[in-house]
Amino acid sequence: MQNSSDRHEYPSHWEADVVLRDGGTARIRPITVDDAERLVSFYQQVSDESKYYRFFAPYPRLSAKDVHRFTHHDFVDRVGLAATVGGEFIATVRYDRINADGLPASAPADEAEVAFLVQDAHQGRGVASALLEHIAAVARERDIRRFAAEVLPANNKMIKVFTDAGYQQKRHFEDGVVRLEFDLEPTDKSLAVQRAREQRAEARSVHRLLAPGSVAVIGAGRTPGGVGRSVLANLRDAGFAGRLYAVNRAVQESELDGVPAYRSIGDIGEPVDLAVVAVPAPYVPEVVAECGEHGVQGLVVVSAGYAESGAEGRERQRELVRQARTYGMRIIGPNAFGVINTSPEVRLNASLAPEMPRPGRIGLFAQSGAIGIALLSRLHRRGGGVTGTTGVSTFVSSGNRADVSGNDVLQYWYDDPDTDVALMYLESIGNPRKFTRLARRTAAVKPLVVVQGTRHSAAPQGHAVRATRLPHTTVSALLRQAGVIRVDTITELVDAGLLLARQPLPLGPRVGILGNSESLGLLTYDACLAEGLRPLPPLDLTTGASADDFRGALSEALADDGCDAVVVTAIPAVGETGARDAALAEALLAASASAPAKPVLVVHVELGGLAEALSAAASTAPPAAATAPGAEGGAHPFRPAERLPTAEAERLPAAGADPSQAEAAQHLQAGHAPAAGADRSLAAEATKSPTARADRPPGAEAAQPPTTETPPPDSRLIPAYPAAERAVRALAEAVRYGQWRRDAAEPGRVPEYEDIDEKGAAGQIDALLAQEEGGEGLTLGTEETRELLGRYGIDVRPALPAPTPDDAARAARELGYPVALKTTAPHLRHRADLGGVRLDLADEQQLRRAYAELTELFGKPAELRPVVQAMAPRGVDTVVRAVIDPAAGAVLSFGLAGAASELLGDTAHRLIPVTDRDASSLVRSIRTAPLLFGWRGSDPVDTAALEELLLRLSRLVDDHPEVVAVALEPVVVATHGLSALGATVRLDRAPVRDDLGPRTLPAY
Repeated sequence: MQNSSDRHEYPSHWEADVVLRDGGTARIRPITVDDAERLVSFYQQVSDESKYYRFFAPYPRLSAKDVHRFTHHDFVDRVGLAATVGGEFIATVRYDRINADGLPASAPADEAEVAFLVQDAHQGRGVASALLEHIAAVARERDIRRFAAEVLPANNKMIKVFTDAGYQQKRHFEDGVVRLEFDLEPTDKSLAVQRAREQRAEARSVHRLLAPGSVAVIGAGRTPGGVGRSVLANLRDAGFAGRLYAVNRAVQESELDGVPAYRSIGDIGEPVDLAVVAVPAPYVPEVVAECGEHGVQGLVVVSAGYAESGAEGRERQRELVRQARTYGMRIIGPNAFGVINTSPEVRLNASLAPEMPRPGRIGLFAQSGAIGIALLSRLHRRGGGVTGTTGVSTFVSSGNRADVSGNDVLQYWYDDPDTDVALMYLESIGNPRKFTRLARRTAAVKPLVVVQGTRHSAAPQGHAVRATRLPHTTVSALLRQAGVIRVDTITELVDAGLLLARQPLPLGPRVGILGNSESLGLLTYDACLAEGLRPLPPLDLTTGASADDFRGALSEALADDGCDAVVVTAIPAVGETGARDAALAEALLAASASAPAKPVLVVHVELGGLAEALSAAASTAPPAAATAPGAEGGAHPFRPAERLPTAEAERLPAAGADPSQAEAAQHLQAGHAPAAGADRSLAAEATKSPTARADRPPGAEAAQPPTTETPPPDSRLIPAYPAAERAVRALAEAVRYGQWRRDAAEPGRVPEYEDIDEKGAAGQIDALLAQEEGGEGLTLGTEETRELLGRYGIDVRPALPAPTPDDAARAARELGYPVALKTTAPHLRHRADLGGVRLDLADEQQLRRAYAELTELFGKPAELRPVVQAMAPRGVDTVVRAVIDPAAGAVLSFGLAGAASELLGDTAHRLIPVTDRDASSLVRSIRTAPLLFGWRGSDPVDTAALEELLLRLSRLVDDHPEVVAVALEPVVVATHGLSALGATVRLDRAPVRDDLGPRTLPAY
């Protein structure tokens, strides 16, 4: 794009899409000589006041010289960036490198003058803040360390852009101008500001998709049936609170099913916030262009035929995203199931789900449409369903998630007052580093439960996923470190979510168990032990227990200071059960109300009409005959457990398994229509919305769902489960999450060690990498490894080569007896089980005998590469590793050496940088940790020294991202101190940290 006089090629990597403060998007890119007309047009649309603020004088138009100056850049000393929407400029920023006298300069001058101009119509959208982030990143890349800006005192908006950025600043007032100077090195404050802006912008962009004031369905067929017509009907039947339009090029009528119909979205005389696109993929580009020209804010693309269909579809998907972002629109999809918002102010069902879920406090995100159907079905069930009236706040099924992803939805849920619990089904994590950061922040305020599919297979074709070298178990461990509640199946996802949505977090692992079945109580007791809980002895009330007996026992258990949660087990009485079951539900509710800080769960065995009775007790508007004694207004917050016929339960998908279309349809039908022989009044009741409003928009009465009474806000729902294992598993997850929340409230610190030579290590790393050729990195030699680790206080015991028996004897005399003789050949390294190590050699005679045995058993010394090492104090052999993964970031791992970590996978992981609390939990989180703390009478080892080693290694990798892999194996931890007997270090050029750069959307 640039002419031959320019010093650098066009820097395409500076191009980026960003989300602005109002949720719209803009494209940021370098300004080139081809932009002269765009620049002139842009300037003409800027007000005289804004021009005055930019040039400090009236400046009505740009001269030819100005245009040339502002479009010709060398991309080093002179750089200009533009923010564009629809291909046209909405804002510009430029810097010019200057010397100490403020005159134009070249490197090594490291200061530049920066100036902005934002079109008046786009001021207040956060455009200047986004441009500042990007121009600062460009300047750092070009070795500019400081910006200076001169601003008129009256230009408060631009002064605020600089002062709010979080950089260290100096401010002067000279000659009637405010001069601001600030360093460009990111600070904790600037990163915090950047991430807060990112959260607000991305949350707002999702809000615009979930709470539109108007929706157009493009591709709504003229005859019933088809995807578009189905979505239109679902929106209408849900009672969408805004304006609804149908669009079809062939439509002749003025209405479709009572909805105003148009041949083109451009024919609609009013703004449209959201468009649901349901036309064949080849026609989508034309539709997107029309939507962009009409000012549509977002798209839900249910059309298929994109990346899930192969290479051609993948390119079609890329072009779809590029085109939508050109107009500032965000996309859910393509190949999406749709979105739902049950808020009474919105009532949006822009999805293929034929019924609106009941309103509630649970947010749902599913990348798979079929899994989304299963989740909605389970959460919607009545008559023995787990949820009762616990319902959904918002639902997003992202399909190929080409644009809006789980990260965006997390940003929205973080401060969404209508969502208390977030449930996510993920088939892939496109940006694990960002997801982990967002998950940690979200989990600190509300539970986040995740089931990850495709654990043992590749991500679906339609998903763009960053390559990772980490196994699934490691990723799961890192998610748990971030506070994510990781479960394995859809059933566990719903079970945990419903408990967390309606019960307080337990304060500890002590569980009281009571009920009218001794056997069920013992099963619950065993399940608690298996999950690491501390159950109290079960209290058997016997099968003759009355509702008053349950109430008294539960009240007593909840009053016990040694009990943190209670599991009630119940089998129904024989005979007339309806009244008894309703009385039991009322008794448990009354007892639980006496201790609102402790969770209560119910395990029930379903016989006869128990489930129906429990459901009737839970109904928000029950028939009079089903009203429990003492109920007021028919609102009973006792909620029965999910009941699925065994065969159907087996058919519902586990993590990573999409049901077939036939199964998906079956789940959908099961969730929204009564089964054969079922009580149809209950099925009809299940589809009612308890939050329908009386203040409906004019003309919308016919579209409103039936109203029911809303349970009081402080009502406490008791989840019930058909199996002890399911209830206890959900409770265990709540216990672990509660502990994580308490720990997160007092985060640890990264200790400072005075003996660390960070500068010396940096110099050594630079010198070593300067010798590297080929760009593939290098593995350090033994002495280089010891020297680098030693700079961070990590001492590795020397191992002297022993190519001959005489060399071995000489090495032993130098090190001092007793010694160890080890082979270092790759096939024998760290394999003491194969006999490649001889320990406690007390003298030269034993050493020579061991040397002869090794060479006789395994081959010549040249093949074995034997070394001699001084014996370390006895202890527990452990392994410490650190690796920088391209997707997840820097990870520290710990485990015991040998079979424990290699065969059983008993290894714990933490993200770097590791705090003192992280190091302590890392040591204690492996299953074989008791071996470090005096198992079976052995001496406890020096775990404090081990934790310090972990912290020092974390500091090394965090300070020097060029250290891409470190392995300390084995590390023998003794009763006092430890010994690192082997170490390897690998260096490479520092990976790009996109999480530290300016805000951007994933590139397409």
